[in-house]
Amino acid sequence: MPKTAIITDSCSGITQQQAKELGIQVVPMPFTINKKEYLEDINLTQDAFYEMLGQGAEVATSQPSLGTLASIFDETLKSYDEIVYLPMSSGLSGAYQSAKMLSEDYDEQVYVVNNQRISATLEQDVYDAIEYVRQGKSAREIKQLLEDNRFNCTIYITVDTLEYLKKGGRITPAVAAIGSLLKIKPILNIYGEKLDKFAIARTLNKAESIMIDAIAHDIETRIDIEGKGDNVYLCIAHTNCPEVAEKLKEKMEKRWPGHEVRIVPLALAIACHTGPGAIGAGCIKKVFNKKDA
Repeated sequence: MPKTAIITDSCSGITQQQAKELGIQVVPMPFTINKKEYLEDINLTQDAFYEMLGQGAEVATSQPSLGTLASIFDETLKSYDEIVYLPMSSGLSGAYQSAKMLSEDYDEQVYVVNNQRISATLEQDVYDAIEYVRQGKSAREIKQLLEDNRFNCTIYITVDTLEYLKKGGRITPAVAAIGSLLKIKPILNIYGEKLDKFAIARTLNKAESIMIDAIAHDIETRIDIEGKGDNVYLCIAHTNCPEVAEKLKEKMEKRWPGHEVRIVPLALAIACHTGPGAIGAGCIKKVFNKKDA
């Protein structure tokens, strides 16, 4: 049986410390802040990032270089027979395409998963991949299983300010100005390769209600059509607003009694585009029940 390594990137939200505990690797996403390069969770913490953002720092995201990835793959293959690499969604970054191109140099030793996930949904895919390894699945099999399950999740997110969506080119300056004047909160949906506008709200409370109703609809019509209720994970992601996340967790636990709601900080590569105060909620179809793990 081949020895299989699991590698993801920091857009999964998995920290370097958690990676060590899980026995996996996390490739840090690079940033430039005021034209100086940083690596998420290596020499750039969440606290330091938000402090610099609050000071008006010029922030830009990038992706791991081919040289960096090649070095990681080469070093890993000294101890493992094959690699499953789970980068952030191909619809939100070119990281997948770069890694896929590089993998062609490794004679079917590196399998890059196009799961079109990010943050908590990508994190869950990593956990599932670890369990598949425990079950003796090959890297090829794991890649296929994860890609077959790629659409069985959803994320909705709303932002506290439109400034960062404007900076990232997601909305025009005119729309940002009007939206800020009217205090409009856009609700975005991440599903598959796309980040699309889903709805708008005037208050955070209304935005959260819309997100919860949308998740319920997705569970009933797509993610848990069997209606068993315990076949999904519920999650919340946020950018530097843990108190807001806790209040949303209470609402979700009231809507789905008995369900655990996991809270994770959004990766900094996403926070660059949403700014602080963004809050998201989502659901993910369970691949394994406790009795299977």
